[in-house]
Amino acid sequence: MSDTNSNVVWLTQEAYDKLEAELNELKTVGRPEVSARIAAAREEGDLSENGGYHAAREEQGQMEGRIAQLEQLLRQAKVGEPEGHADEVAPGKLITIAYDGDPDDTDTFLLGSREVLAVDDSVEHAVYSPQSPLGAAILGKRIGDEASYEAPNGKTISVKVTAVDVL
Repeated sequence: MSDTNSNVVWLTQEAYDKLEAELNELKTVGRPEVSARIAAAREEGDLSENGGYHAAREEQGQMEGRIAQLEQLLRQAKVGEPEGHADEVAPGKLITIAYDGDPDDTDTFLLGSREVLAVDDSVEHAVYSPQSPLGAAILGKRIGDEASYEAPNGKTISVKVTAVDVL
């Protein structure tokens, strides 16, 4: 199996650039704006009853969380086409599975990060993480391979990989 590291996030160049621009905006514009609001609210006096101060602090916490999330995502990102054999399930590929071997009960999804949906309008399918029970079960499998995983309700579900495509 080639580079199917489940932590890799495959992104198009456009998606990578959009995430990078969002991160830059948050660091260069968002942080100073929130810091200025916090400083202005502090000058108003009693912080225990200052709604503006608490709202700005909450916004700052959310922004810092998003910055950390984007930094990690961009560190793990690989730009371009997914690696591996053409018929091998890997992050960044469009996968079709048949449930319990039933060719009429199928699902097609992108194996990757949900962040892709936020920045890539061309993705029309659901996105399943390689760390999800289904994603982990089929990672590295090839067309025709079967796998099973445990659903959140405890039921074991069997699937067969029927197609692997690159977006």
